[in-house]
Amino acid sequence: VSNAGVGMAGPLECQSLAAMQNLMDTNFFGLVRLVKEVLPDMKRRRGGHIVVISSIMGLQGSIVFNDIYAASKFAVEGFCESLVVQALRFNVAISLVEPGPVMTEFETKLYEEAERADYSRTDPETADIFTNLYLRNSKDVFAGLGQTPEDIAEHTLRVIEAARPPFRHQTNAAYTPMAALKHADPSGALMTDTFYKLVFKYDAVLRLSLR
Repeated sequence: VSNAGVGMAGPLECQSLAAMQNLMDTNFFGLVRLVKEVLPDMKRRRGGHIVVISSIMGLQGSIVFNDIYAASKFAVEGFCESLVVQALRFNVAISLVEPGPVMTEFETKLYEEAERADYSRTDPETADIFTNLYLRNSKDVFAGLGQTPEDIAEHTLRVIEAARPPFRHQTNAAYTPMAALKHADPSGALMTDTFYKLVFKYDAVLRLSLR
């Protein structure tokens, strides 16, 4: 099971390239290093199961201010999607577990740091959107839709024990319709318009619906 991960949230202009590279090294290349170690033996044995904790943001990246984190999870998803076909030839299963928000110290620390960060390197409007809109809404989303680590562990165990392990397993049914928007309209207009309205026009309705 690959579960290593770090987060990053905030305006792109305020994030250093070094921090971005560190995130990619952990979230993506950490997985690659693990798979390179275990896959050859699984191939020789013609059996095995690689379980990867991904994220719903590996399917749709429209959660604003999570640009680099979403990119790392897109990389994870693309890597596994390409590898799984070859792996199946050797009777090796690959499963992506895709949670939404999870209530952990990891998330709490991430948002506490975001509240204290310096946003002078971005414009005032972007800084205001992040601090007064994104952070406030994120707290409501975590309170209303967040899962516990125990819940994610139970989902992961079901994937591990499945007779025919699924390639993808989403742990939070509330996010399935949002992920489906991407496939409903190949142009991307439906997805981007929907999330734009949720963030900038109907944010008050969104917060009320989460209470």
